[in-house]
Amino acid sequence: MNTFQAPNPSPTTAFTDPQSRRVAQPDRQDTPQAPAPNLRGDYGHTRDDYTVDQDWEKYSPAEHALWRELYQRQSAILPGLAAEDFIANLARMDAAGGIPQFDKISEQLFAATGWRLVAVPGLVPDDAFFNHLANRRFPVTVWLRKPEEIDYLVEPDIFHDFFGHVPMLFDPVFADYLAAYGAKGEEAIKHGSLKQLARLYWYMVEFGLIKTTDGLRAYGAGMLSSKSETLYCLSDPRPNRIGFALERVMRTDYKIDDFQKTYFVLESYQQLFEATLQDFENLYARLASLPVIPSTGVLESDRVYHFGNEGYAFDGAG
Repeated sequence: MNTFQAPNPSPTTAFTDPQSRRVAQPDRQDTPQAPAPNLRGDYGHTRDDYTVDQDWEKYSPAEHALWRELYQRQSAILPGLAAEDFIANLARMDAAGGIPQFDKISEQLFAATGWRLVAVPGLVPDDAFFNHLANRRFPVTVWLRKPEEIDYLVEPDIFHDFFGHVPMLFDPVFADYLAAYGAKGEEAIKHGSLKQLARLYWYMVEFGLIKTTDGLRAYGAGMLSSKSETLYCLSDPRPNRIGFALERVMRTDYKIDDFQKTYFVLESYQQLFEATLQDFENLYARLASLPVIPSTGVLESDRVYHFGNEGYAFDGAG
């Protein structure tokens, strides 16, 4: 596994590769250590599962004010771009007034789909991340970006994790998908197939689109916590928008330091959940013999909702 490398600044909110919190497993000592050098977050009080106390009372008035600015700015652009269930679930959490308290939201979330939020200092190792998801615990970073980082962030902060991810955890089918995804982690680690599994998270959790009666809508946390990419993913003519197919997604490279060149479109969250229930062990063996598809690639077999206008050519890697 590769140690986290900060990408170069770009116009979009960015975070690490590939599960938005994947980093190398450190050499464990008596207490967990920061997963890689130069990462933000206080790992000095981290438990064995990489959780910490949120310490909500320690957030400053300035941090609550910045949260309100981020929340207001981002929520204002969601109508007509974000999936309606995302918007409705965001509203039900009533978190516009300041940084939310995880324990209160966890009560709502557990009643809805059996999930809880757990506070983490920042990026966590693969095995800890997958274990939390498999057991319906979503890791949320406790620190908030600085005012000068309002448009760009290298690592996921509390705004990205909470605003971007938590609303979809209220959807029963998507919540089941994410738990099923987490349960695939141990097998992927065993078979050396983390890269393939990570692409599924990247494209379908961070940057997923869904087809609705009103047109394509965004539900992925990576774009919905980023003002610029929320607008770009649906209105810009440059990226490809291609129908979801499991193998296609797991073969496709992606960008961690720029807007995505391709977005994948679901017919429904049930489609994604059912795809995740299949046997991945045989799938990994098959993918190992197939070429990686570049992030700009389009296949003859693709269902293309929109063909990007940056001169992307059909890729021969079918």
